[in-house]
Amino acid sequence: MVVVSISLTNKLLDEIDKIQNQLGFSGRSDVLRAGARLLIAENKERENLLNKITSILLIIHNQKTENIVSDIKHKFEDITKTQIHSHLEQNKCLEIFVLNGDARRIREMARLFQISKKIEYTKLITP
Repeated sequence: MVVVSISLTNKLLDEIDKIQNQLGFSGRSDVLRAGARLLIAENKERENLLNKITSILLIIHNQKTENIVSDIKHKFEDITKTQIHSHLEQNKCLEIFVLNGDARRIREMARLFQISKKIEYTKLITP
């Protein structure tokens, strides 16, 4: 097995430790491997999306990052059928996008949110 060194914030490390204890993982490495497997599986599912589809994209972000959300969403107005913006606790926002269109465009929109360091959570839901 290859050893990989990564940098984590204290908050992220605390969350990993919490998951380790709650779910009974034997160590942090097991938690990170499980997380990597989930991300790989999700990415494979997205790669298999073809043609025209309908999906829901959920994102959670800090209110201060609204400009990043706006920049991305304006690039995808052609596939956005509905957007719901809701304020959560602690200056967080939930965005719900109902998307309909070319699967490649939907995957790209989800990818841009997912790779943004300012977006806390991204989930693409497809039927």
